Amino acid sequence: MDIYREISATLRDLATATPAIVLTGARQTGKTTALRMAFPEHGYVTLDLPSLAERAERDPEGFLGDHPTPLIVDEVQYAPGLFRHVKAAIDRDRRGYGRFALTGSQKFTLMRDVADSLAGRCVWLELEGFSLAEMRQTGLGAGLAREEFPAEVLLRGGFPELWVNPRLRPTDFFASYVATYLERDVRQLLNVSSLRDFERFIRACAHRNGQMLDRSSLARDVGITGKTADAWLGVLVASNQVFLLEPWFANVGKRLVKSPKLYFADPGLCAWLLGVTRATLNGSPYVGALWEAAVYAEIRKTIAYHRLPASVWYYRDDRQLEVDFLLTAGGRGLALEAKSTEHPDARDARGLRTFLTHAASRAVAELALEARGVVVARPAGRFPIGGDGPPVEAIDLERLPPMLRAFFDAGEAVVGADDRA
Repeated sequence: MDIYREISATLRDLATATPAIVLTGARQTGKTTALRMAFPEHGYVTLDLPSLAERAERDPEGFLGDHPTPLIVDEVQYAPGLFRHVKAAIDRDRRGYGRFALTGSQKFTLMRDVADSLAGRCVWLELEGFSLAEMRQTGLGAGLAREEFPAEVLLRGGFPELWVNPRLRPTDFFASYVATYLERDVRQLLNVSSLRDFERFIRACAHRNGQMLDRSSLARDVGITGKTADAWLGVLVASNQVFLLEPWFANVGKRLVKSPKLYFADPGLCAWLLGVTRATLNGSPYVGALWEAAVYAEIRKTIAYHRLPASVWYYRDDRQLEVDFLLTAGGRGLALEAKSTEHPDARDARGLRTFLTHAASRAVAELALEARGVVVARPAGRFPIGGDGPPVEAIDLERLPPMLRAFFDAGEAVVGADDRA
């Protein structure tokens, strides 16, 4: 089943203005399929095959001669010597736009090679798993009622295979995924003496999903040094398994909290690592953090795929006032709270209202009176939340992407507007 990826329009648009596109992301997020669907006229070769990777590394000129442009090269990090020859091919015709589309699953390795050879000659994009709109294109997603959808998002996550193949059990997929990830990515990026220790580290990170990162505590719980914990966390970030969300600050000298919050890229993988099942989901102590991870994932995808001019932070001050997600752009702000409840009320909006009042009273230039507050929950519809203070609205997760696009792209606040999902 061919699923239209939201990033496709951006890929095709950029291919008219740059010689090369580099698309990275975690394994199994559909990078190859997305590129082949966006550029059906391109040739295709994958360096996942050791023989082809060796040929590309040892004889890059001959390799490119055998595979003329326009060309998609999959898992290009396995032949770092190829980058210099791609650069030379681009420099022979700098107006030959869209000739190369390169993919890779190891972001830090790619960043180094791209910086060395392709700086100024390519654009860099990241692809994550299915967005909510993409999930809805599948037979499984299309058949789910709005109230059923959130649980599937938390348990399946966004990996395409789990949506296009509904007979595949998430437990089987994730067990295989983690085993493959440990063997292929971790062994190549780190000299880990025990992969079992690294798997324990991943699970310890899952228990901290949605929390402020305490590296010392993480290292102590796994029985490793702080230096090792930093290195291993870097691998999880490099392979797009986790994201670190930084705290908001008006300027670097006035940062209120310094520690980032840790989020798994995929809530389904995190749920599996935590042992959360369909039977235990609603009563699980982790359901709130999993919901936060799902909301953050949709924020990232919407901003990236639609190139919205917004930055994402979390807010926490010395009075312990916290807002899950703060999006800012052009002197406007959108404050979001993620609540897994189906019936959000004034108690769920209390922190947002305090924050909005606090921000206005301090006249923070990036927020001022342009800030809006929204609770992203699991309600049936969208509605204003009662209570005193600034207005706050409740919406469900599927209404979040169109709301973000309207707020930041059109420059038009949609709190209280008609449903456009």
